[in-house]
Amino acid sequence: MPDGSSVPVMLFESDIPPRWDSAVIVVFPGLGIPAGYYQLFARALTARGFHVAVADLRGQGDSRPKPSSASTYGYHELVSVDFPAVFEVVRERFENATPYALGHSMGGQLASLYASRIRGRLGGLILVASGSPYHRGFGVARGTSLFVGAAAMSLTSSIAGFWPGDRIDIGGFGRQSKVLIEDWSRFARTGKIEPSGADIDYEERIGRLKLPILALTFEGDDMAPKASMANLLEKFPRADITSDHLLEPRGHIEWIRQPETVAERVERWFMR
Repeated sequence: MPDGSSVPVMLFESDIPPRWDSAVIVVFPGLGIPAGYYQLFARALTARGFHVAVADLRGQGDSRPKPSSASTYGYHELVSVDFPAVFEVVRERFENATPYALGHSMGGQLASLYASRIRGRLGGLILVASGSPYHRGFGVARGTSLFVGAAAMSLTSSIAGFWPGDRIDIGGFGRQSKVLIEDWSRFARTGKIEPSGADIDYEERIGRLKLPILALTFEGDDMAPKASMANLLEKFPRADITSDHLLEPRGHIEWIRQPETVAERVERWFMR
């Protein structure tokens, strides 16, 4: 990256002839989750004829350096600088494949912003256990806690110069850039996508997108419940949305350890 940061990209090539045009699925992790955690899922997709790339988010996994008070990146820089670099690597390896962005949790939020920037150059968007962090999508009790917690995280990050998730284990987010946490906190408190340093109106651009979207939620996922996903999908009034709520595996991350259900659902979406 221009600031000297490195963001590894793992590439998985399928040798199974697909029953659709060649596609490469580019996976973006949730906050605090290393890219390497998604290798089982990547292999489940390659077994179904998809090429796959999995990229760490800056500052996570094998990305270097780790976040510090010198880190000034947030949603906007990730989708305007890092994501284009990741897709350039993908195009070099799979030059004839159509790219699809798959985002888990915050990765889905970021993939949505990226899609709004490039308009028409993605085959589609796949949102898995993702959604808006807006507190009104989490019920009264949890929503109130989320609102207060988001404000506290932003304040802590501002004072410390970064989010010290390696010392304060809240949400399993890990150590993060203060700007990224401030962007997430603003989204959680207001429900609006207004990242620091934005050069476009992301909400307006997302509202224009007509691309196909697969949105998957899971029973027992209190970090991205159905209402959270619904709040994010409301921002795509012109998109061709397919939604599915899966009863198994349960929770926010168990699907990564048991990837066959999601891989099968993605394959079925391509065959529609």
